[in-house]
Amino acid sequence: MYAQRCTIRARRAVRFAAAAGVFLGAATAAAHHSFAVHFVANRLVTVEGVVSDYSFRNPHGLVHLQTEDGEWRAETNSPNILRRRGWSADSIKVGDRVSVEGYPARDGSRSMRIARVIYPDGRELTGQRPAPGVADGAD
Repeated sequence: MYAQRCTIRARRAVRFAAAAGVFLGAATAAAHHSFAVHFVANRLVTVEGVVSDYSFRNPHGLVHLQTEDGEWRAETNSPNILRRRGWSADSIKVGDRVSVEGYPARDGSRSMRIARVIYPDGRELTGQRPAPGVADGAD
């Protein structure tokens, strides 16, 4: 009898753990989003300003840029992809003056996906690679 109760408890524990894993996995999957859902893929905008914050971590790096019109949020690819393109945790520093070219947010907010970061001396960091036929600026 005792062995049977232990077996039932063990099965319940395994079922609970499996269900918890499914729910946690679903929440993680839902947290990641598609580029096309949030950004306009056939349009580029350019914003100039001073970097107020830069984070180089998963799932996407972020650059916050203070402009004359307010703050912009610019999302990058994952650090793994960016490292292959020459980025590092020290590539951008708070206080750097840069131009950021990117794909604007679909919701009209001051948010974009970075296509490239351009420094006054001409150096560039490549972010999201443009698809063929993408517009080259404001329209």
